[in-house]
Amino acid sequence: MATPKELYYEKRAGILIRNLENRHFEACYCANKEEALRRILEMIPDGSSIGWGGTLTCQQLGLMEALHAGNYNCMDRDRCETPEAREKLQREMFFADWFITGANALSLDGQMVNIDGTGNRVAPIVYGPRNVLVVAGMNKVSDSLEDALSRARTIAAPMNKQRFPNQTPCEVTGTCGDCKTEGCICNQILVTRHCRPAGRIKFILIGEDLGM
Repeated sequence: MATPKELYYEKRAGILIRNLENRHFEACYCANKEEALRRILEMIPDGSSIGWGGTLTCQQLGLMEALHAGNYNCMDRDRCETPEAREKLQREMFFADWFITGANALSLDGQMVNIDGTGNRVAPIVYGPRNVLVVAGMNKVSDSLEDALSRARTIAAPMNKQRFPNQTPCEVTGTCGDCKTEGCICNQILVTRHCRPAGRIKFILIGEDLGM
């Protein structure tokens, strides 16, 4: 029997999917990580070139391991041996068949918010790869765009910053300091409100608390 949270996420996902489709995104809902992983592997054709940005959600799914084990050309920056090779590969991801990313926040009316430090994650969302796949837990969904922007700045970014060594105010205090430090990861804030061409950006929404 479904729990109250599971029912809540499923019903909100129904609203969100309708609103995403009205903005010409593609979207589907998976109740759990296992279902989501199966759906993603079914979506991506064998032989595809695939790149990804930093996404804890996909790590929690075991997606990267599954892609490496499959018949895909994986553009994995974490396997690069030098910073120069890593940067080169990130640029090559613009020509990938698929780019996979998470989302820092979604608004219930179908808009997505992402924050980035260098831009290597948000840039391919905007342009380049033939397909962009966004994988997000329903905990990322806020009632409004204003709430989604606030979530990205005051929750997702300070939590993510705990993973990186460059000291910033939010790393020390856990609270956004609206900083301009060298290690700032809030240098680009992207709101994706509509999909052009239609269907290029696809969403897998998952009825679990995932990512940050």
